[in-house]
Amino acid sequence: MTIARHPVLLFGEILIDRFPAQETPGGAPFNVTWHLQAFGCRPLLVTRIGEDAAGASLVRALGGAGIETEGIQRDSLRPTGAVEVVLSGEGHRFDILPDRAYDHIDPDRSCAAARDLAPDLVYFGTLAQRAASHLALRRVLEVVTGQCFFDVNLRDPWVCTEKLDWSLEQADHVKANDGELACIARLLDLREASAETQAEALIRRYRLRGMLVTCGAQGAWWMDDAARITRTAAGPAVQIRDTVGAGDAFSAVFMLGLLHGWAISVALQRAHAFAGAICGIRGAIPQDGDFYRPFLDRWFGEIDGHADE
Repeated sequence: MTIARHPVLLFGEILIDRFPAQETPGGAPFNVTWHLQAFGCRPLLVTRIGEDAAGASLVRALGGAGIETEGIQRDSLRPTGAVEVVLSGEGHRFDILPDRAYDHIDPDRSCAAARDLAPDLVYFGTLAQRAASHLALRRVLEVVTGQCFFDVNLRDPWVCTEKLDWSLEQADHVKANDGELACIARLLDLREASAETQAEALIRRYRLRGMLVTCGAQGAWWMDDAARITRTAAGPAVQIRDTVGAGDAFSAVFMLGLLHGWAISVALQRAHAFAGAICGIRGAIPQDGDFYRPFLDRWFGEIDGHADE
């Protein structure tokens, strides 16, 4: 069986996650790009790196995974993005360094890449909009016709209500975790008390096709534009190594479901299972390409000679 290679454009940050004992590639758009490539899509990451060792290592990582690098711009003035990751018994905390190359993505080059790709789906978040790259995203969304998946990723102090409102206006599908949904409600002065009524209010206000809300180990739920809710329950307990990138893993598989027309209940269950598996490794990206094989076989059947498990 051959998987359809849906073109997907991902816009935003690419960076190095600095753990106490190691450094790994990171950034939500980078992580989602990596997963979509492994699951048979044709992702193009539009971003910007510095002319430094960190940027070169990121390009090598993408190229080694067979991911197109035509959307990666170089910046001679600013360094590649970096995040200090602090781990604790309660999860992880990020220290996101300011004024990085991905804050200055060029609008003209981004538009050219978007036109060439003609994506079925466009992914973007909030962090890369904290500075000049916001203009590039505006320009990109003017030239694409695919649906837009807005992955809310609110990180203090890089939260701007005006850009959040604009992003929701552009979106067809919105994903947030339960804490982010509560924050959105405060920022936009929603009077609804429950998470479900807040999601319904956002769908009405911004004419969304639906909203995805993740709740960590407790599962996730989706509300469509008719206010119908589909839920997935918590899955089997997993041995958690860290939770870095779990939300990005969930986004990638849910987007895969949108592209392939999976039932929402199926997309939620598969996304939750894959995010749980990512929690069992260090960092957001598997080092072994065979990590994806069991999921591919279960979801798509016989691929390249591998039968269903």
